[in-house]
Amino acid sequence: MASPFVEIEVPPTDGDGELRTVKVTNPDRVYFPATGATKLDLVEYYLSVGPGIVNALRERPCMLHRFPKGLAGDKVHQKRIPGGAPPWVETVELFFPRWGRTADELCVTELGSVIWAVQMSTVEFHPWNSRRADTEKPDEWRIDLDPGPECDWATVQRTAAIVHEVLDELGAVGFPKTSGGNGIHVYVRIPPDHGFQDVRRAAHAFAREVERRSPAEVTTAWWRKDRDPSQLFIDYNQNTRDHTIAAAYSVRGVPTARVSAPVTWDEIPDCEAEDFTIATMPARFAELGDLHESIDDHPWDIGPLLEWADRDDAAGESAPAAEE
Repeated sequence: MASPFVEIEVPPTDGDGELRTVKVTNPDRVYFPATGATKLDLVEYYLSVGPGIVNALRERPCMLHRFPKGLAGDKVHQKRIPGGAPPWVETVELFFPRWGRTADELCVTELGSVIWAVQMSTVEFHPWNSRRADTEKPDEWRIDLDPGPECDWATVQRTAAIVHEVLDELGAVGFPKTSGGNGIHVYVRIPPDHGFQDVRRAAHAFAREVERRSPAEVTTAWWRKDRDPSQLFIDYNQNTRDHTIAAAYSVRGVPTARVSAPVTWDEIPDCEAEDFTIATMPARFAELGDLHESIDDHPWDIGPLLEWADRDDAAGESAPAAEE
């Protein structure tokens, strides 16, 4: 028996795009057992935040976290684009030195590609911090506030305030979002002038400065065994080549279907991670639009952070070798 399906018409995200029709099979399959949200609910969520998710993914190689049977089944981390993609779904070829292989990853240029990926059971979208024009030169510096197992949300909120303070002192504009888990991410647009190693060194130097301002609550210790579980780790390694984190507006594979939600700095002291789900985000997006829409208008050169990194190197506080 053929699988049930619905056909979804996906509008273009700009005036020059084309209307796409995506056949969504098994639309009533429950993906999130805790809430009863289905595959079609996931499709409708991504349609509701279309300009935001496309802005977050545009021209970036993107790894997919797929749940072919919903959260109750296995999770698939997929670099290569699933088979059977329509000809209008774009890709970018990447080389992986460790394996000596290449992979054609999804490269979103329109909302239709996002909805097609959801049809292929994608829940989470994890883009690179570089774009297709030069995948070896990041244009996004990512600050990942990753709480330890005994670190509370209040510590995350206080650390975000320190991050904002240091960014302001540097003259850099940070765009925060909830991680969709228990942390906060902050993105800073940078000119694509440096390789991954330099961006990671800059990220480590910034993390060390935040640690100096809050040594009791923040750590940059590389090994888990060296971290107090009540502390927050600033994971600068997320700026390493081929390390990815969930995009702005990406749903997360957790029972309540949380979303990695852009927020304003002013919202952080009062918000909770549970506030942002596929049930609540459509109305929020309709009211506020994409809070990261202007990120490309605020590039900031990481030169000052590389000077901090040189200073730390001289003091014997270099970043550990990258974990590929």
